[in-house]
Amino acid sequence: MTSATTPAPQGSAALHDPSRPSDATDPNDPFGIAAFGLGFASAKLLLSALELGVFTALDGTADGSAEAEELRAALGLHPRAAADFFDALTAAGLLERHYGRYRNSERAQRHLVRGPGYQGGFLEGANFVLYPAWGRLTEALRTGAPQAEGDFEAMLGDPHARRMFLTMQDSLSGPLIPHLLDALDWSAYTTLTDVGGARGNLAGHLVRARPGLTGTVFDRPQNAEPCAEHTAGLGVAERITFTGGDFFTDPLPPADVVVIGHVLADFSRDERRALIEKAYTAVHEGGTLLVYDPMNGDKPELASLIASLHMLVMTPAGAGYHPDHCAGWMERSGFTDIARRPLPLGNTLLIARKRAA
Repeated sequence: MTSATTPAPQGSAALHDPSRPSDATDPNDPFGIAAFGLGFASAKLLLSALELGVFTALDGTADGSAEAEELRAALGLHPRAAADFFDALTAAGLLERHYGRYRNSERAQRHLVRGPGYQGGFLEGANFVLYPAWGRLTEALRTGAPQAEGDFEAMLGDPHARRMFLTMQDSLSGPLIPHLLDALDWSAYTTLTDVGGARGNLAGHLVRARPGLTGTVFDRPQNAEPCAEHTAGLGVAERITFTGGDFFTDPLPPADVVVIGHVLADFSRDERRALIEKAYTAVHEGGTLLVYDPMNGDKPELASLIASLHMLVMTPAGAGYHPDHCAGWMERSGFTDIARRPLPLGNTLLIARKRAA
């Protein structure tokens, strides 16, 4: 038995005894610090499970379960690796094991089986892009240079990579849609522009929920075909228009409501200001601008700060920003009645109005 003044047992196994309570904020608990430092291992368990299709494979069996050897063979894993991997997913609460057979936990079955309710799209992309880049965080902190491999234009030209990127965007926008629907009295508006709207997931769901609304998605031209396919699947293709272009060289399509979501954080402060000014021109008189991003307020919040560091490792100049700064850019551009609302996943929504003539 160890007390607060007795040295803890040495070795990594002692520092990761799951029977010990862990709290990274407790100065007397080294276990919480060690668990925090090795959080990448738990993350990679889930990311690899999604990459391998573990949860979808179990869902596809006759009764939703499989013995270790059956599941190992179905996934093409080496015999040495499988048992500990499946048991680790069980200990993490993602699988359940009964009488030697594994099945998905309720949470995994609901969210991690590929299909209509799948919530793993962003994580699949993060496995290939963010995880390697974060492995070089120290270099990014020393140099300020992005650490992501590959080129954005090349990615858009690769159908597989583009599909993964667009799925990531859907996973980021999807949880925010109900909150955006509640943020405005949409009956007062008939047109919407989603700036950087990818394949139209946000615009498509907003239009589907508000029958009097039509939308325009403004993004790189390579996303035109994926947008047509995705909005057709949502049943709103005839009410969504895609406009290809560049944020900084082309005008933004005008509308009653302009949405700029998960865009400003990708760019420098001067570029953010420029986009807000362009948005003012695009918003119809009496209309509204919606901006959402991970924004770092006065109180440090881990979710928004991690999202800001995503921008460090992924972009040349992007970063999170303070909501007051964004409100200032809006005011200088001519917007009024600026309101702020919290959103899930560390995001903040700013709502700004353009006065009627």
